[in-house]
Amino acid sequence: MNEKLETITITIDGPAGAGKSTVSKKLAAKLGYVYVDTGALYRGVAYEVKKRNIDYKNESDLAGLLNILRFDCKTEKNDFRLISNGKDISEKIRTSEISMLASAVSALPLVRSALLDIQKNIAKQYNAVFEGRDMGTVVFPDAEFKFFLTADLDVRAKRRYMEKSLDQTRDSDDFKNIKADMKKRDYDDSNRCDSPLKPAEDAILIDSTGLNIDQVVEKIYENLIIS
Repeated sequence: MNEKLETITITIDGPAGAGKSTVSKKLAAKLGYVYVDTGALYRGVAYEVKKRNIDYKNESDLAGLLNILRFDCKTEKNDFRLISNGKDISEKIRTSEISMLASAVSALPLVRSALLDIQKNIAKQYNAVFEGRDMGTVVFPDAEFKFFLTADLDVRAKRRYMEKSLDQTRDSDDFKNIKADMKKRDYDDSNRCDSPLKPAEDAILIDSTGLNIDQVVEKIYENLIIS
């Protein structure tokens, strides 16, 4: 990549379980860039909605919550940490319940507008890898490099299933539930009116179904070098 005076933004979009988080972290580390988990911001809103028992379908109530939320982020051992009103909530936003609620609140224009400035300010300050669902289409349509990462539903569900802590009991029902939730979220995210999940017209598509993480990172890196 040629040196530029301005910062460089790389976007990696795609559905749940496609490997975006791990790939984005590794790519950012390889490049010496900041890694930004944009989905965590929406999970953070979902967490606060649930914690404070807010009716997110009521615009007045939701606006009141968004006005008092103060999100900060930091990188710790290449991990994205989300700070909400001074408290680290990174571990609390990774449950299935919060994931589904995040999908619902992320479809709301009020929420997307509130978080847009946060993401753009980060991009102005740092060379960064942003992962999410509409980074290349809506948030950073002029990003220097855009990628859309996907994989077969069964493969994505199995990855998420295997991510469960080893000290938890797994059974076939767990896998079925994870797959069903993922299929529903795919549909909801792809069919929402505001900022639906889809590849940017100029994004490079990468199917990770038969690839490991290092192979996906290398494919992206090769495209950065060629560009």
